[in-house]
Amino acid sequence: MTTIGGYTGAVRKAVVPAAGLGTRFLPATKATPKEMLPVVDKPAIQYVVEEAVAAGLDDVLFITGRSKRPLEDHFDRNFELEEALSRKGDEERLALVTESTDLALIHYVRQGDPLGLGHAVLMAQSHVGNEPFAVLLGDDLIDPRDPVLPRMLAIREEFGGSVICLMEVPRESISLYGCPAVTPTDEADVVIVTDLVEKPDVADAPSTLAVIGRYLLDPAAFAVLARTEPGRGGEIQLTDALRVLATMPSEEGGGVRGVVFSGRRYDTGDRLSYLQASIMLASEREDLGPDLRDWLKEFVAGLQ
Repeated sequence: MTTIGGYTGAVRKAVVPAAGLGTRFLPATKATPKEMLPVVDKPAIQYVVEEAVAAGLDDVLFITGRSKRPLEDHFDRNFELEEALSRKGDEERLALVTESTDLALIHYVRQGDPLGLGHAVLMAQSHVGNEPFAVLLGDDLIDPRDPVLPRMLAIREEFGGSVICLMEVPRESISLYGCPAVTPTDEADVVIVTDLVEKPDVADAPSTLAVIGRYLLDPAAFAVLARTEPGRGGEIQLTDALRVLATMPSEEGGGVRGVVFSGRRYDTGDRLSYLQASIMLASEREDLGPDLRDWLKEFVAGLQ
């Protein structure tokens, strides 16, 4: 474990913004948080927490808003249900129910005014303190067979500063994402970020790399966010803070590197990708996969 820029290199805490309204999934999200929509038989948000815990981040802070009580209940005990399953001797389902309760040390902070991702991250300052921390966005589901956080943590350990996760996307899609200008390094999957643009026009995009929802941030990010003016849509953009961090000296917590991820990732905030994630994950499970794959073959054949 190293100490860089005055801050201990180890990352222990994960921040998960979860205050969004989920309007792309209306009417399903009218009364149910989008984070609680199931991917196969488990809420999407549980995959995110499991990913953090698998990487050694077992202190998780949710940034929530109104109508997110079901999310909190999911990670809490349900004594009546546990007792009922225990009386029936249904140990398998009991284990599934208690799994989310025992995953991590979970905390909650309400965002209040929805002033953007940067504002949501800033709400974590009192919990995180003067430590580096991870930010995991709930709409991005990383396939557990292709973890990216361990690689990001290794880069943070070696170089300090902040580390973001990037993916190659078709140029015509780059306007949907934050997009960095980068310089290469000696490692094929690592770049140095020199600038960032939030949802650029295709003609103005500095690269075809898209920022996806995994960040490791130096605690210097809090001071930068606190003085970041609202940008597009009147929101405080995390992208704007990262632009500043990219130009700051390393001894002040500056520097931003990107890990170029080539594994499987699903956007559970998009309806089509959400359905694809459910089908792909279910089709590869031992209990569901064989029958589902047979049915899919028949179904697709019937569409010809």
